[in-house]
Amino acid sequence: MSTSAGAGQRATRRSLTRTLTRALPVTPAVVLLLLFLAGPIAYCAYIAFTDLQLTGQAASSFVGFENFRTAFKDEAFLNAVWLTLVFTVLSSLVGQNTLGLALASLMQRASKPVRTLVGGIVITAWVLPEVVAGFLLYAFFRREGTLNAILDWLHLPSQNWLFTLPILAVSFANVWRGTAFSMLVYSAALNEIPKEITEAAEVDGAGGWRRMWHITLPMIRRSIGTNLMLNTLQTLSVFGLIWVMTRGGPGNRSQTLPLFMYEQAFQKSMIGYGTAVALLLLVVGSLFSVVYMRLLRTEV
Repeated sequence: MSTSAGAGQRATRRSLTRTLTRALPVTPAVVLLLLFLAGPIAYCAYIAFTDLQLTGQAASSFVGFENFRTAFKDEAFLNAVWLTLVFTVLSSLVGQNTLGLALASLMQRASKPVRTLVGGIVITAWVLPEVVAGFLLYAFFRREGTLNAILDWLHLPSQNWLFTLPILAVSFANVWRGTAFSMLVYSAALNEIPKEITEAAEVDGAGGWRRMWHITLPMIRRSIGTNLMLNTLQTLSVFGLIWVMTRGGPGNRSQTLPLFMYEQAFQKSMIGYGTAVALLLLVVGSLFSVVYMRLLRTEV
C-alpha cells in the first residue's frame, strides 16, 4: 500500500517538474506583462474610483461609482461617445476596410510597376508619424489649403472644412493614413485563394461582383474579421491625428473619447474622472473585440 502511495507521489512530482519546465521559457514574458500591462491597468482601475486631482488636493479619497455616474450625466461625454462611434465607423469599418479591400483587389490585376507605385504611395502614408500626418492633412483641409485650391481651380465652391465638417475631415485623414494596413492584410489573403476556383467561376460565367460576393469574401472571412478588430482598436485610440488637426474643435465637434479623457485629466486636472473615461474606453474596445472574436468562430 505504501509502495503504491510512494509511486503516486513520484509520478505527481515528475508531472509537476515537467509542467514547471515547460512554463519556464514563458515566465519572463508573463512577468513583463504583469508588470507593464496588468499592473498599470489595475492601478488605473483603482484611480477611476477616486477623486484624484493633479493640483489643489492633498490626498485622494474613494468615491465609488461617482465618476461613472458623472460621466453618463455629462453631455460632453455623451457627445464624445457619439463622435467616437461616428469616427470609428466612417474611418475604420467603412473607410479603411473597404478601400483596403478595393486596392488589394485592383492590385491583383495591375502590372508590377503600377503595384509598386501604388503600394509605395499608400504605405508611405502609413509609416509617417501620426503628428506629421496630422500636419499634412491640416494643410490639405485648412481654408487656404490644397483642397480648396483644387476646388477653386475647378470653379467649385470651397469652404473651411475643419470648421464646417471637422469629424468628416479627421475621419478622412485616418482613412488616408491607415488604409495601407488593410491593403496588406487583404493582399495576403487574396494571394491564398486558389486560382483554380476563380478561373472555374469565370468559365461558368460569373461576373466580377458575383465572384467577389460568393467566392472571395467567404474565403477571406477570417482575414476580414481580424482586420476589422485590429483597425477598430487602433481607431478607438487615435489621439495625435485629431489633436494636431482640430484639437477636438471647433467647440467639441470633433472631440472623441481620447481627447475628452485628456481634457478632463490633464487640462482640468481631474485625474480620477479622466481615468474613469479611459476605463470606459477600454470596456468599449473589449466589447468590440468580443464581438469580432465570436464572428471569427462562427462558420459560414
